[in-house]
Amino acid sequence: MNDLLSIIVIIAAVAWAFIRQFSPRRVTSEGKKWWLIPVVLTVLALRQPGLLDPGRHAASAVLLGAEILIGLACGVGWAWTIRIRTDADGAVWSEEGRAAAGVWLCGMVLRLGLMGIAAAMGVHQGGAATMLSVAAMLLTRAGVTTWRAQALHQTYRGRVAC
Repeated sequence: MNDLLSIIVIIAAVAWAFIRQFSPRRVTSEGKKWWLIPVVLTVLALRQPGLLDPGRHAASAVLLGAEILIGLACGVGWAWTIRIRTDADGAVWSEEGRAAAGVWLCGMVLRLGLMGIAAAMGVHQGGAATMLSVAAMLLTRAGVTTWRAQALHQTYRGRVAC
């Protein structure tokens, strides 16, 4: 996959996640598919040649690791900005707002900073690194949100049983 196609895939995944965040949605309705898009992005990224710069493996690996860590941190931050609630029937709902947009903005600034550092070091980073970072962010966000929703659902069920 070339860099242009990588950019299109990244933009589509980010747009899909960003657009969905502003409408309340039932968390339990997502079922076990919350990991699907991050896994697809990871597979696409790992299949691309040039994930690491051939001339600078060590620096490229460190920058890739930093990019993935930024993705993980942004995913956790994003997940904790989500408002999770239960309705009268016990269904768990999530809704995101401005704080989530702030986390997105912070993540983009950090990624741009890493791109600048890579450019200053002469390390080539293709779209695969960004794709892995976005996959880490989406996977972490979905996993933490699902974990929080399950904990809230269990608390709700515990109260009803009493």
